[in-house]
Amino acid sequence: MPSTKHNATVSEPAVWVYRPWLDLIVGCGAWSLPLMGLAYFSSAASTLTWSVLFYFLALFLNYPHYMATIYRAYHTEEDFRKYRIFTVHITLLVVLTAIFTHFWVGVLPWIFTLYLTASPWHYSGQNYGLFIMFARRAGTQPSLSQRRCIYAAFLISYAILFLNFHTGPSADPLFVSLNIPSRISAWAQAVLAIAFVGCSSFGLVRLVYQGTVRKLIPSLTLFSTQCVWFLLPTLLSLIERYRVPQSRYSTGVLALMHSAQYLWITSYYAKREATSTGGRTWRPLAYFSLLITGGIALFIPGPWISSLIFHFDFTRSFLIFTALVNIHHFILDGAIWKLRDGRIAALLVSSRAQIARAATESMTRTTSALRWLAGSDSIARKVRTAAALALLAWGGLDQLHYYFALQDGNLVALKRAALLTPYDTPVETRLAHAALEDGKPEESVTAWEYAIAANPADPAPREAFLQYLTHQRQFEQAYLLSGNWLKLAPRDTALLINHGILAQQFGHIDEAERNWQKALVVDPSQTVVDLYLAAALDRQGNFDGAIQHYESFLVKIAHQPVSDRPPSASLISIILKLADCEKRTSHPDQALQFYGMAQTLAAQTHEAKLESFSLVGQASLEAALGQTDHSLHHYQEAIQLDDKLNDSNIAATDWYMFALFLRKARFPSGLVYASLIKSQSLLPADASGRSAASQTAKELEKELGSKSVTIRRNPDPLLREALELSSRVSQP
Repeated sequence: MPSTKHNATVSEPAVWVYRPWLDLIVGCGAWSLPLMGLAYFSSAASTLTWSVLFYFLALFLNYPHYMATIYRAYHTEEDFRKYRIFTVHITLLVVLTAIFTHFWVGVLPWIFTLYLTASPWHYSGQNYGLFIMFARRAGTQPSLSQRRCIYAAFLISYAILFLNFHTGPSADPLFVSLNIPSRISAWAQAVLAIAFVGCSSFGLVRLVYQGTVRKLIPSLTLFSTQCVWFLLPTLLSLIERYRVPQSRYSTGVLALMHSAQYLWITSYYAKREATSTGGRTWRPLAYFSLLITGGIALFIPGPWISSLIFHFDFTRSFLIFTALVNIHHFILDGAIWKLRDGRIAALLVSSRAQIARAATESMTRTTSALRWLAGSDSIARKVRTAAALALLAWGGLDQLHYYFALQDGNLVALKRAALLTPYDTPVETRLAHAALEDGKPEESVTAWEYAIAANPADPAPREAFLQYLTHQRQFEQAYLLSGNWLKLAPRDTALLINHGILAQQFGHIDEAERNWQKALVVDPSQTVVDLYLAAALDRQGNFDGAIQHYESFLVKIAHQPVSDRPPSASLISIILKLADCEKRTSHPDQALQFYGMAQTLAAQTHEAKLESFSLVGQASLEAALGQTDHSLHHYQEAIQLDDKLNDSNIAATDWYMFALFLRKARFPSGLVYASLIKSQSLLPADASGRSAASQTAKELEKELGSKSVTIRRNPDPLLREALELSSRVSQP
């Protein structure tokens, strides 16, 4: 929209475009604050209702506002030739990009990011152009420095929102954030806020000096609208730690207000253009009918045709058309709406006499085909009418599809949506879940197959289908399908991991390891892959390889936020496995270090059972190394912990290992025998562990003679003595 300067002298033009109330509310955006508040709170209460309402309003506001630019650039041969680089070459480039993006889906997030980031820029340019238009209609003549300061204020407000958009990582897969650190972004926004206050103060104060405040109400309202649209969301994000959602912000109620504003000024321009030359009559109904049907033609047929005929994912195709039509609109709009263009300035700013002088005579020249189609020939009228009715019907069908598609969990409605667009991945995915919940697994499988066929690059339906197959224990089908999908998506990390798990289940260990290694190459941050590889190598006896992946896992989680780390019990178990591998590879110092780490972490997190395991593992290794005093102390600690666990099996095992340690360390045989009796008493009569303990006990009974009977009757005194031992009392 109008965005630059004009130095012509204007003689007492009327301030208002249509009527004061309409100009202020729609043209100047005075309804921004109440509408944004209403949309925010109401959409939170009823997302479905407001989504359907916004989508319906797009037919009469968003779509027509794009067509208004097309109409302005293409409806006369003079304008078509004047902006040929945009009307022909840029348009052709956009069309080729649309085709290319359908085949290379990786480009879509970049295109969509460009669209979402450029939308607020486009809104800012329109607000500034209208600000200057109203200022000049009020009789003021802003100087070059004033215009630059005001323009800078508009750009700074956009820059603040830009920083908000691109701070930190993106939560939207379609938005590629610059990931600006929060600290840097906050400082930059503070500096820009100071610059905004300075630029706006200088420009506005001097502008008010040139005219009355009453005549400048439209311009001042537009400036406040810019603040509400761009500074208020950022202020809220700083106060409430609220992150502005890029897609919702750029495509929600703000887009509707911008579109209404755009139609308000372009309809005025078209009216002045029509009535200023050749005695033509302004026909608002015909004009808006053209905009509505043309807008539908821009957005709706493309995704439907690409989905129904070429089997592209409908939702992905819709996003491609949405982004590229918007980008084309931004480029074309920036070229054709310039107040420095004398003819545009005459129609938007000047008096009727000046309009007549600025009018040209070449407005009605068009190509012969378009002249015939727009003419009064009966066949042409029928063609126009049929095309308009077909497009309106198509638009209604699209609205119906959108309504059905949003009925999450409603199997009947989702079936209707899928019937209209069978290659729509989100709809088919929701349909699959709804059918499964409704007890119809066959329909669920069919829906997943359609979803995957429509968009092979989307991992969500694949993962959901694999989860269903594994839950149904259809492992062979899951294995075969995941292998086929890897041919289409060889760098899908989740698919590589899952196919590796399935390959391992069928005994294809080498294939499993290859897939997991590839997953780590694609995404080195995958901690779970390190665990899979470590466990597989551990089972194969490749302890060095297992150690490498266990340590890699620990290094990675050390750099993660505490909230993202695995539960303490899982982490301690992994450290214990690492310690066991170090022990088996004759690295006792490293093994003791990890046993100690596991014991400390278990004590801190009150995981008594794992703390006992850690102490026993540490004690057994210390005993092998001849560190009798340390080993004795750790066995005693473990057994004392066992009393709190109420787990007889663990206690029995620890007493038995303690007895073996005492015997090997040449402690008194009575203490060894009492420990064995304690171990046996904790196990059931048929327990497998009793036999080894019984054999050792028989050997000691021969050695102890009659003392063994006394000990068996009352082992408690010797057990207490064993738990209070120090290495000094061991026999030589």
